[in-house]
Amino acid sequence: MALTRQQKKEIIDDLREKIARQKTMVFVNFEGFKTEDLSELRKKLRESESQLQVFKKTLFKVALQKEGIELNIDELQGQVAVVFGFKDKILPAKTVYNFFRRIGVPEILGGFFDHEFKESEEMINLAELPTREELFAQLTGTLSAPISNFTNILQGNVRNLVFVLGAIKK
Repeated sequence: MALTRQQKKEIIDDLREKIARQKTMVFVNFEGFKTEDLSELRKKLRESESQLQVFKKTLFKVALQKEGIELNIDELQGQVAVVFGFKDKILPAKTVYNFFRRIGVPEILGGFFDHEFKESEEMINLAELPTREELFAQLTGTLSAPISNFTNILQGNVRNLVFVLGAIKK
């Protein structure tokens, strides 16, 4: 059944609101998706304050134009859905990438990151980067390593002194 003019306007307004709030958009081909896979992906994305939306390319193109974004959505092949990331720039791409690797069906077609379109390979490279928390953990470990090594060296001298005193006592 065809959408009425009012329904199309509501969809475009909803898309415009999401486009205005987004920090990143990831375009995915969801051909071959099972319904339960789509539900599982949506649940995972909600945890990272992201949202997957299926749309008609013509309506999405109108919403993009009204928001002043130059992007030719018609170049994307297949059944296209968009993942809007509202909190983190990389986490939506990482979530989608890891989910797709696990089920092995759909693909990342590209994305809109830092106000420009990124090809599929660039979005996959971004998705493979460690998360912010992982980077902080690595930095903390790197910064604390010299201090803990120094502490172990100082403890080693005291330990050796105790062994020598124990040997002298015997």
